[in-house]
Amino acid sequence: MMGRIMAIDYGKVRTGLAVTDPVRIIATALTTVDTPTLLPYIKEYCAREEVDIFVVGIAKHMDNSPSESMQYIEPFVKQLAKTFPDKEIARVDERFTSKMAFQTMIDSGLKKKQRRDKGMIDQIAATLILQTYMNTINNRTI
Repeated sequence: MMGRIMAIDYGKVRTGLAVTDPVRIIATALTTVDTPTLLPYIKEYCAREEVDIFVVGIAKHMDNSPSESMQYIEPFVKQLAKTFPDKEIARVDERFTSKMAFQTMIDSGLKKKQRRDKGMIDQIAATLILQTYMNTINNRTI
């Protein structure tokens, strides 16, 4: 049986996480964690649930140059690879995910107060990163 895929919308302060179901059909927001506690959280989650692949966003500007947050993301990815040497790490362009996450919240009728919940935006952004990745791998196998 396949393991889940976990998407990580890495942020300096907070990180949004999303996972697939065990058969990798549905991407679901998991939680938002304080970034300093991220690796312990992921270790604990992976002890309970089978995760095969981590998907981490690549933060770029519209001109394709790396954004400032890449200086935080890249060391994290190296640490993730060292902590979980048996797991694949995939990368996905995350340029539009926060904007799309915010639009998704508006479209789904969330109130203004709920839309200010940054943790919610991070979770939706992680879910969009995961969905993007799933669309990519599904299109490759068709």
